[in-house]
Amino acid sequence: MAGPLSGVRVVDLTSVVSGPFATMFLADQGADVIKVEPPVGDMTRRTRPPIDDDGQFSPMFISTNRGKRSISLDLKRPEGVEALRKLIARSDVLVQNFRPQVMERLGLGEAAVRALNPRLIYVSISGVGDSGPYAGKRVYDPIIQGLSGFADVQAQAGTRRPQMIRAIVADKTTSVMTAQAITAALYARERTGVGQHVKVAMLDAMIAFLWPEAMTNYVVVGREAPAGDHNARPDLVFATIDGYITAGTISDSEWAGFCKATDRPDLLDDERFNSQGKRAANATERITLMGEILATRTTENWLKRLDDCDVPCAPVLRRAEVLTNEQVVARELIAEYVHSGVGRVRQARPAAQFSATPGRAPSAAPWIGQHSREILAELGYGAEEIDGLANTTVIREVKG
Repeated sequence: MAGPLSGVRVVDLTSVVSGPFATMFLADQGADVIKVEPPVGDMTRRTRPPIDDDGQFSPMFISTNRGKRSISLDLKRPEGVEALRKLIARSDVLVQNFRPQVMERLGLGEAAVRALNPRLIYVSISGVGDSGPYAGKRVYDPIIQGLSGFADVQAQAGTRRPQMIRAIVADKTTSVMTAQAITAALYARERTGVGQHVKVAMLDAMIAFLWPEAMTNYVVVGREAPAGDHNARPDLVFATIDGYITAGTISDSEWAGFCKATDRPDLLDDERFNSQGKRAANATERITLMGEILATRTTENWLKRLDDCDVPCAPVLRRAEVLTNEQVVARELIAEYVHSGVGRVRQARPAAQFSATPGRAPSAAPWIGQHSREILAELGYGAEEIDGLANTTVIREVKG
């Protein structure tokens, strides 16, 4: 059994990142994920500079679509929609992130598909949900960072100018929540025998993601307080003589360890820092002072001193340094394999490891329509029928 989701078939109608990344997690865990692409392919094949001669693969596409099979269908043609209907009828999960009403126009809205396959888990990913004044908006990650308050969390100290984080955090957070929701729905179906409609909006996901610590000032109704002071404090990146480190001093024992490691026992009795509450209230002064102290020695020296005193700490790595970091290497967190269209590629190892049902080894992201013929044959199409669909460009075939 290759992975805990072995035997589960997923129809992946998604594009960009929020959907493909979610279904890739399912593929890592053994599901047969069939990526349904238009003849031109998923747009992320082209949104970054391609790294193959045919222009089919970008690093982002490879890193959000590994382990899937691809069928290329022209859904503007009735024959293409009919092939998709047959595929859906034999699947466990359908995931789509089209704008509202697109699936209905294809005749594949939730009610229509439910009649076709009552056990199906029908998953709709959207930007801001299917109701409310923003429901029809075209949405990408920065829009959600702005709407959810995430950009405010990253605001510049002093000016309070909101800032975007330089990663598509809203897309990827939504992916993780979607993958978890799909497995929960599959579990519920095992108990009830009934499928259901799962809806995940990026805005919903990010507000839920931010709530535990970023919205603490708004948890108690009637006791709201501006969050500016908390967010204006410096971050925990400290310059050393030759690099950068981070260190945490939340508990009393960690603060005591920091004072010992830095030869500053006087700070234990400092009225500004001698309790956890005071250290939080005077965070700007505390973090600024820590930065001044840590600037006096090398990264290696400080990390040893802090580790010896049981203070949470780590080097702040540049992205290239992550590849060779001793912990990353020891845990084999980055795998390499050969992709027929690109050459040797790296991928992060799936984070969840299963003792009884280990996932399969990483496999390449597919070419556009690489498995069209194979999948249609599984649906009962004969060779002549498949040839006819290929000749009339209802399907696209590309051999990897």
